[in-house]
Amino acid sequence: MDILVAGGHGKVALRLLRILAEQGHQARGLIRDRGQAADVEAAGGVPVVGDLEKDPTLEPYVKGADAVVFAAGAGPGSGDARKRTVDLGGAVKLVDAAEATGVRRYLMVSSIGAQAPESAAGPMVAYLRAKAEADDYLRASGLDWTVVRPGGLTDEPGTGLIRVSTELGDRGQVPRDDVAAVLAACLTTPDTIGVTFELFAGDTPIAEALAF
Repeated sequence: MDILVAGGHGKVALRLLRILAEQGHQARGLIRDRGQAADVEAAGGVPVVGDLEKDPTLEPYVKGADAVVFAAGAGPGSGDARKRTVDLGGAVKLVDAAEATGVRRYLMVSSIGAQAPESAAGPMVAYLRAKAEADDYLRASGLDWTVVRPGGLTDEPGTGLIRVSTELGDRGQVPRDDVAAVLAACLTTPDTIGVTFELFAGDTPIAEALAF
């Protein structure tokens, strides 16, 4: 498959690109900064330079893909405005581009807490609002979508053992390695289409956990 990963230089995205490349897929990482291209290539991916915020459309990057993954984020320390333009606006542009180019499969990397943004505090409120609106926009589209809401991300080595839940509102942590492995697995697991689920470290093998 040809898979475009938006936010291609992120910590989860680079891990995902590596897994996809190892599986024999064409793994393309959409990045804004040409200086990040070497890291994408080192992961086995193909760098694609484009700007989620400033480009009027993402169609040139999406065209020809079999699936897209939104793994971008404004990041810690960003203001409310950038959370709207990246975490929401970028995700919406990717949905629109997928629909316009006939790309059916869309994976969204969301966040725990997005089901109740107002229960958060400080900068997290704006972040979770953006995530919630992006998730809603995707789910209202005609695409084959999956919304993955990981718990707190860690750099602990992945175990391949996870816990997932479609009953939203839990808390917990999960290694970035395992988030990337779950995203890769979703691309070949039709049972995950049309599902929003939270993801945490656990004791169930990924393939078994994703048999919704």
